[in-house]
Amino acid sequence: MRMKFNKSSQLVLVSAAGLLVASLVTACSQITQTLTVDFVFVASSKAAGPDNYGEIDIFEVNSESGAMRQIPASPVPSGGRYPIAEAVSSDNQSLFVVNQDDNNIVQFVIGNDGKLYPFNTVNTPGVFPLAVAANASNLFVVDTYQPLPSCSTAAPCSGSIAAYPLTKATSTVPVTIGTPAINAGISSNYWPLTLAGKPSDVIVPTGVNILGSGSYVYVTAYDSSVTPNVGYLFGFGVGSGGVLTPLSGSPFAAGTLPSAVASDAAGKYLYVTDYARGNVLGFSATAGIPTPLAGSPFPAGNAPSAIVVNPSFAFAYVTNSTDSTVSAYSMNSGVLTRVGTYTVGLQPVAIGIDPSTNHFLYTANFLGNNVTGFELSQTAGTLLDAQFSPFPSNNQPTAIAAIPHNGTGAGVH
Repeated sequence: MRMKFNKSSQLVLVSAAGLLVASLVTACSQITQTLTVDFVFVASSKAAGPDNYGEIDIFEVNSESGAMRQIPASPVPSGGRYPIAEAVSSDNQSLFVVNQDDNNIVQFVIGNDGKLYPFNTVNTPGVFPLAVAANASNLFVVDTYQPLPSCSTAAPCSGSIAAYPLTKATSTVPVTIGTPAINAGISSNYWPLTLAGKPSDVIVPTGVNILGSGSYVYVTAYDSSVTPNVGYLFGFGVGSGGVLTPLSGSPFAAGTLPSAVASDAAGKYLYVTDYARGNVLGFSATAGIPTPLAGSPFPAGNAPSAIVVNPSFAFAYVTNSTDSTVSAYSMNSGVLTRVGTYTVGLQPVAIGIDPSTNHFLYTANFLGNNVTGFELSQTAGTLLDAQFSPFPSNNQPTAIAAIPHNGTGAGVH
């Protein structure tokens, strides 16, 4: 709602009550224009409606309290079954939603009011997509299985990564998803995640991250054919049109069961959560090659499931799924020091920071069917519960993505 008060030259003489009403109406207009700092999109995987589609809850975030409320148009169908991952285009005008059971990526155009409008749907090259990342040039998707005739849920095979070049938006057409890049080595549109000398081992991917420069992309995965599992970080250089080249030494050792990967905004450091060991592995990323940091791995809670690095302040946050907590860390030359642990809803599986001010943090809680919100200290990294948190979502939320109000990064004036 937007209220307006227009003065008229004929309204020179007004009563004191009229002046009061006018000032209140003007104040209301100013508040409603500025209090929404971000729009947050939460994917809920539980089937809903006659098409058994998942849903996307659309929240607006209050700039003063961090409180979230769903906009009137929320929720909207995700365009497929079991939405599991989301990414936002670099211009904040498109939301990409991965629907695992339909092997597709649905692109929504985001309105200035946060509403979502279906625009395009593409199929992923492989089977059961599980992770997605985007920057200005490319959209990367990771599939659980390669598209091989011999591969099925009964006879699983290793996963793969694919790259879609993105065209720039124009005044009339949003970002457009191009044809997947071709891997000349296999004459197909994906790159297998396999181990040299162990072609029959089933490598299970878990996450994807693009380094800040856009020149490198990483996939976390583990070898499910050995006990205990062995974790890896697959690294690729990104060429023209999204063509990938494995980095020298890839894949790199990464714990036992890596569950998620994140990097800082400058692209200096990489962090990988180890679900089995309850810690966070830290790497420097000089020239794209991950090198373990001093003191790594850093302790987390039980079964860490997701990680985010604040793009403006030296803090990182990790969800601990079986503890239903978030661990907060300060960062010094990449080294993580835990500064606190905070309770969230049941089984957090995704985490995000508001992109307008980097002042609020949210977790999607899969079994809690809600979203926990915090206000974070920009000096200490500690967390304070947001007003009215937790916020109800649809059932079994799996992913979080957000844009600044009006897509400008200037939600608060």
